[in-house]
Amino acid sequence: MPTHPRFTSHEDYIAAALPQVQPLLRRIGGIVEARVPLAVPCIRYNMPAFRLARTFFYFAAFKKHIGIYPPVMDDQPLISELAPFRNEKGNLAFPYAQDFPVELIGRVASALATQYANK
Repeated sequence: MPTHPRFTSHEDYIAAALPQVQPLLRRIGGIVEARVPLAVPCIRYNMPAFRLARTFFYFAAFKKHIGIYPPVMDDQPLISELAPFRNEKGNLAFPYAQDFPVELIGRVASALATQYANK
């Protein structure tokens, strides 16, 4: 049975991703750091993540998309704007075949930081 690598940093994770996906993953990390400057990069569930008092933002590369977790629950206008990217659980999938909405992902990071700070 194959074993999956255990990542210890965002860079470890990104280095293991397909070369064409690596710049997108770096851009996501950069926009989260810009929008939530006190966020600390970490690895949770073997995915790159960010935390403040608790982990509030996860992202991962898949075959056809980048996923962002958990769902935004407290910002109705943003939730409506994210509708084309939401799955049945509210998690986000951004297909590689579309323009990558970095600014929108930054707003998601800010919303999730606020959402989890209020819990």
